[in-house]
Amino acid sequence: MTQNPQLQPPVARKEHKETALHGTVLVDDYAWLREKENPEVTAYLEAENAYAAAAMAPLDGLREELYQQMLSHVKQTDVSVPYRDGLWWYYTRTEEGRQYAIHCRRAGTATGPETDAPEQVILDGNQLAEGLAFFSIGATAVTDDGRWLAYTTDTTGFRQYTLHIKDLETGETLADPAAPDRVERVGSVVWAADNRGLFYTVEDEEQKRQFQLWRHRLGTPHTEDVPVYQDNDERFNLGAGRTRDGQFLVMESASHTTTESWFLPATEPEGQFTLVSKREDCHEYSIDHRNGLWFIRTNDRGRNFRLVTAPVATPGREFWTERIPHRDAVMLEEVDMFASFFIACEREEGLPRLRLWRFDGDEAEAEPSGEISFPEPAYSAEPHINRIFETRSFRYGYQSLVTPSSVYEYEVATGASTLLKQLEIPGGFDRSLYASERVHATAPDGVQVPVSLVYRKDKRKKGWNPLYVYGYGSYGYSLPLGFSSNRLSLLDRGVVLAYAHIRGGGDLGEPWHDAGKMLVKRNTFTDFIASVEHLTAVGYGDPTRVAIEGGSAGGLLMGAVVNLKPELFRAVLSHVPFVDVMNTMLDASLPLTVPEYEEWGNPNEAKFFHYMLSYSPYDNLKVADYPAMLVKTSLNDSQVMYWEPAKYVARLRTLKTDGNRLLLVTNMQAGHGGSSGRYDYLKEIAFDYAFLLRELGLV
Repeated sequence: MTQNPQLQPPVARKEHKETALHGTVLVDDYAWLREKENPEVTAYLEAENAYAAAAMAPLDGLREELYQQMLSHVKQTDVSVPYRDGLWWYYTRTEEGRQYAIHCRRAGTATGPETDAPEQVILDGNQLAEGLAFFSIGATAVTDDGRWLAYTTDTTGFRQYTLHIKDLETGETLADPAAPDRVERVGSVVWAADNRGLFYTVEDEEQKRQFQLWRHRLGTPHTEDVPVYQDNDERFNLGAGRTRDGQFLVMESASHTTTESWFLPATEPEGQFTLVSKREDCHEYSIDHRNGLWFIRTNDRGRNFRLVTAPVATPGREFWTERIPHRDAVMLEEVDMFASFFIACEREEGLPRLRLWRFDGDEAEAEPSGEISFPEPAYSAEPHINRIFETRSFRYGYQSLVTPSSVYEYEVATGASTLLKQLEIPGGFDRSLYASERVHATAPDGVQVPVSLVYRKDKRKKGWNPLYVYGYGSYGYSLPLGFSSNRLSLLDRGVVLAYAHIRGGGDLGEPWHDAGKMLVKRNTFTDFIASVEHLTAVGYGDPTRVAIEGGSAGGLLMGAVVNLKPELFRAVLSHVPFVDVMNTMLDASLPLTVPEYEEWGNPNEAKFFHYMLSYSPYDNLKVADYPAMLVKTSLNDSQVMYWEPAKYVARLRTLKTDGNRLLLVTNMQAGHGGSSGRYDYLKEIAFDYAFLLRELGLV
């Protein structure tokens, strides 16, 4: 379907700019759109929003219908599973008509909250967000005695958080604008064991990375806070936490490929941190403590990590003892440590595994003594909230493309799992109507690429269904195969949804990530194309009705594949897309550029420059027919700046030879994740789905 000829898109003016490097001249006619404070930029973005609103106006009824359908599947008043931390049981709840969660707690015993104990509201997101277009709670930490809460908030979407400290006995928040405990640009927060010392990391104002660790003493002005550490390497971000047994504070500095950790006894907040193992390029490790030993997950002998231990007194690599060896086919993603057992969180054949290892005194068993089994062909499973070190049970979350989010408790002694809560899906959801599958597509180099599918069984007709394929494929990130009641609005209309586990992601371990980054990044794009072609070839979808979606680095994927094979797709939904690869990666003044060299390469080196230029979506736009596209961004995005998608759309308008819709929508009051309120977010999804359903011929 072509555009209404009466709707004319805005035209961005051109201002010629050239950049010469490595014998190549890059031309950028829209660099001026970076001038965020320029009224002309605001006017252009608002004109694009007005054009998109006019183009979507005929679908207002459908958008409202989709919104109400999705809302009907949400239990608007609900409560999470309480978890124990100290003498309290913590939970969140939502109330119908209110945008944000309410964070609460009750006093209790080891077995559960006391039924007659009064509820204490710790943070009410709705009250805190009053009068704000955007609101998000970041880090939270409660002192061991349960009295003091440190938490951070973002009110712009730029992911710059302000620290607040609240007295949970009196309800007084110390961090109002005039109070001495207010600190800006805070990342992680962690209390020492004395209930008075607070450690927090702070972001560099220009580089936008957590680079300093500070120590604060409760009751003193932050001007008296003590700097503990500063990392001057632009590739690294600092974080701080505490071991589950509570004995140590841990500081970690990490780049995309390298980590370094220090520790400090939690009872000695004014002491000096001790280094575990100095940083070495491409060596990553993480630590936790049990009974005088560090348990260290490390990739020193293989990309998929192994587990070693070392005494607290001598934590260096020369004292490491292997507990779980590296395995080529199994990725050790995480180790959850408890007093009498640990859970190895692994990924094998693209699926998560949770394996139990018991302790006999100080020694772990030579082999795992149990594994939590899962019944479906594609699913997500991960540790839930487990704050108690001395425990005989382990909580985990489970969901799949057809099974709603669930919380289970696993009894270590018996191996039995008990369902504590499954997300209720009102509005007539019948799980038996839907099916999930996992298939494999063959990439051009012969590699088998996993693809997960979900569809409504009674709507499936071979070769007929509209096909909607999602992809990401960067940073070693494994696609989570979670349940979304929002998807029912598509599945019930006959859409087949697919999730392509392409190289560059971590679905098959770190080697899978390595095979789709740097100088082999194009594997990510050809894997995705192969996945779509396979799905249509075997009848999962109509080859003339294929929609695709990706966000952030997945937006780069969208831009790359439509440049390579625009005829393969009918519609594209691209969220906050990283599409202006060359200009961004050549500008080291941008906050996230230098750390990204470890994922994409440094274009100041000729080999990386030419390779990145070969796929950069903005630089490879051409005179051709393109699919219908909805490109979405946010003015306050701190990760992919709004100007990347804005420039991309402006340039594409001058080159595309088709009559298909090209819409740019900018959220003028949000950041990388879009709207913060749950109802506002649903309306954004309804907008996206209305666009896709029209383009797929289902309207």
